Amino acid sequence: MALCFQTILIIAFLVKMLISLTVGKVDAGVAVLLTEDKRLIEFPSILLPPSITSGSIVDITVSRNLASEAAAQKSFQSLQSSILSTYGQQSPSPPVIRCRNATQTSVVLEWDPIALATAELRSLSLYRNDSKAGNIPKPKEMTSTKMSGLAVDTEYNFQLVLRTSAGVYSSEKLTVRTHKMTDLSGITVTPGMMAPPLRESLSGAIDRIGAKIAENVRIDTTHFVCMEGRGREWEKAVEMNIPVVRPEWVEGCEREGRIVGVRGYYLNADPKLRQVGQGVGLQQSPQRQQQQRRESQGPASSSTASIPNDQLPNRSRQDIQSPTPTNNLRPSNLPPPPLSPSEGGSPAPPPPAKDTPKTELDAQLSPSESTVSGPISPEANSAPSHTTSTDHVDQQPPYQNLKPANSGDGGTSPKPGDNASMVDVAL
Repeated sequence: MALCFQTILIIAFLVKMLISLTVGKVDAGVAVLLTEDKRLIEFPSILLPPSITSGSIVDITVSRNLASEAAAQKSFQSLQSSILSTYGQQSPSPPVIRCRNATQTSVVLEWDPIALATAELRSLSLYRNDSKAGNIPKPKEMTSTKMSGLAVDTEYNFQLVLRTSAGVYSSEKLTVRTHKMTDLSGITVTPGMMAPPLRESLSGAIDRIGAKIAENVRIDTTHFVCMEGRGREWEKAVEMNIPVVRPEWVEGCEREGRIVGVRGYYLNADPKLRQVGQGVGLQQSPQRQQQQRRESQGPASSSTASIPNDQLPNRSRQDIQSPTPTNNLRPSNLPPPPLSPSEGGSPAPPPPAKDTPKTELDAQLSPSESTVSGPISPEANSAPSHTTSTDHVDQQPPYQNLKPANSGDGGTSPKPGDNASMVDVAL
């Protein structure tokens, strides 16, 4: 009966003993040994002396090595303690997120380097208002990101979610509100190529509006201000899609009291594109703006219509509130009007219509009453005349401002054929 090698090892650990065995057969890897009671034992031939052949007798001494056993036990306990301290007491830490800078339409977020302990990283995601905004690329290296395209003066909630082989860890929710258009504290300017006096003036303007200056282009840089498009920082700003504007943009923000558009302030932009307003402190009321539009669009003669009635003279206010027909206006120092035909008087010729064109009105007047025939020329208008011309007709109707010369002798009305002299009456 053959005994395996493992059995001999067990015996060697239990009892120290000397065994004499006879070699029966030797192969390349295993030798067959015979005990005194004719039992077969398979023994590794590599452990036998090299000169062993069939029939040789070998003595095998088996004993327990207590020193080696204690050392092995100590090494095993140290390994268990190391595993416990590494995997049992340390775990990944939740991310800590904070706001680095905020503007009217963007927010720059930053966080501490993620602590994974011995866990394996799966992903690092950013959530905005409980909706996934995207995964952070290279989460073991990047510790900041910029969120653009946000609404003005709006509140947002941001949160980081870390997924590892040891579980999912979420940060606390961070509440950030974007700035109003008049809040310029979020502007971060990096100056570029410009003259020293201009740079000093730019620094003063930035301080006055409450903005910040960064000597180098960073993730929170909002504008790159320079006079020439060259230099390493300029190249970095262009690569990061940061607006490159002239110093006049900062002056425009200071003048308007609010953030202004950059379209008209690019290095190669047309200055006509710059919209210059009244400024926050000089804003006009809607009524004043409407009145200015009417004055700029309408003729000068319509300016009276935009004046309130309580500011007009008594006569003008009376004309607007209760208009009186023109043919009823008569000075108080004139004699009474002539009698009507029904009362015994002679019929009076019908007065010309107020909106009658000049040519028709000239045709209705007799030659003795008008010195102008045909179209009116500048020479005819400028020549002095004591008779009634069409210029006077356009200004005031003849039957309103004129009276017959013989009106004081009994009240006969003028006839079309009479050569009556016309006298202007000031109302």
